[in-house]
This record gives sequence, C-alpha cells and structure tokens, in this order.
Amino acid sequence: MVSVGGELWVLGGIDAAGGTVARVEIYDPRKGQWRRGPDLPLPMHHANVAVLDGTVYVAGFLTGLSFSANGTVFALAPSGTWEPRRSMPEGTQRGASGVTVVDGKLYVAGGFRGSAVNDFSAYAPATDRWTVLADLPVAADHLVAEVIDGIVYAAGGRGGTIVAHRPRLDAYDPATGLWSARAPMPTSRAGAAAAVLDGRLYVFGGEGNGAVATGVFSETESYNPAEDRWSTHPPMRTPRHGTGAAAVGRTIYVPGGAEIEGFGAVAVTEAFTPRTVAAGPVD
Repeated sequence: MVSVGGELWVLGGIDAAGGTVARVEIYDPRKGQWRRGPDLPLPMHHANVAVLDGTVYVAGFLTGLSFSANGTVFALAPSGTWEPRRSMPEGTQRGASGVTVVDGKLYVAGGFRGSAVNDFSAYAPATDRWTVLADLPVAADHLVAEVIDGIVYAAGGRGGTIVAHRPRLDAYDPATGLWSARAPMPTSRAGAAAAVLDGRLYVFGGEGNGAVATGVFSETESYNPAEDRWSTHPPMRTPRHGTGAAAVGRTIYVPGGAEIEGFGAVAVTEAFTPRTVAAGPVD
C-alpha cells in the first residue's frame, strides 16, 4: 500500500477466499470513497511497492499460496498501463520486503525467497539498473522499511516462520554504505504496517502474538531517531497484519489486512492521528 497524490493505493493481495488478486483499489480520504485503479499485470501478493516522482513501482512480489518469489519490475506509465522494467538480478527475486525511497532510488530490504533472506539492493529508475548493497545484518521477511532524513530504517520482520519474529531496528546510511543497530521496538513482531510522520517512524499491528487467540498484535509504537527512543500509542481499534500504512496530511491510514494470524482478510479501513508537539508525540 502506498500514497499517491494524497490518495491511498492498495495493490494486489490475498482476498477473503484465499485467492491472489490483481486488483488495485484507490481510496480518496477527502471524499471517503474507494474506486478501482488499473489492474496489475498479473495476480500477486506481498508486492514490494514504492512511489517515486509520482510513479508507482512494483519491484518484486510473491505469487500463489506457495509464496513463489518473482523478481519482475513494473512501473505505472502516464497512460495508466503497467510497463515492465529491468527485473531484479537473477537469484535476488523476493517479496515481503521492506521498501522505501531515497535520492531517486528504490531500496528493497530483506524479503522472502523460499525462506527469509538478507538481500539489500537499490533500483534507479533513471538508469533502469539495480545495485547490490551491503546485506541486512540478519535475514528477515515481512519487515517494514522507511526513510527519515536520508537514513533507511528497517524494523521487525521474521526469520521465515510466523513465530520467529524480532524487535530489532537497523539503520542504513547510503553515504557510508553501512548498517548500524538502533533501539529495538518494544514489541517484537512481523507483518506490521509502517509510515513516517513528523520525522517519526510509526509501526502498527503485525502477527505472531502468542498471547492472544488471533495471533495478531494491536500495538502502535513510534520511533524518534533524534533520541533513539520508542514511544507507545493507543492500540489499533482492529488489530491487523498483512497490510500497509501511509500518511496523508496529519493522519496515517491503515486499510485492509487480516485479523487472524496467517489469513483472514478484512475490508476495514482505519485512521490514526497522533497528538504532537515540537519534540514529538505526547500520546
């Protein structure tokens, strides 16, 4: 899920019947309405999606209930059609990665290719080329990635199985090409959603919660990189995993996902608006 021009785009996924879809759904927060977007070239889920200069990119994804990794790259052309770009290098195809954008490049961290991988690479649309970068410190899939002040942050994820999730937070500096460990999340989880607002990384939900029957987390936490410190916020009204998050204005939206560990798709869309002051959130 990504934000495009103040609207939310939900691309592909697994529906309530367990089928993989090619649908693209677009939500306009100003009107409170959904509409159909341009269908993907093929059904996919756990797609690595990002927006750069107004263009939506899909850079690797998973297919079928076997979670087969596919490294094909697509870009949405102004005509509204999906066009193929240079695929991920052979042997690096993956989905369920953390994806973000820095200085005109898509950064794809970790992901799933039969098991969790520690691959880290960047795609430059201007040259249509991929660059292999320093590996993630640990292999992880179903992690989240965002950028704050030019630094890539990779949070959570798991080592290939639902219960093998981690609380770790790692930071990558494109200027040095090095990773460094930061304060871990208060709640270990994978399959969460994340967004950046006011220079803070917000993480919502996730799966692998052995303390509840659904196996899903409701926790909402945010990270302040200036202090290397996490804060706790009110829990999600509908705990979910397998979704995404994006900020539009002062609000972060979290659409769809699943409310049961593994599968269990729902159509709910909820919004979170943090109370903030100059130094950061107070709730």
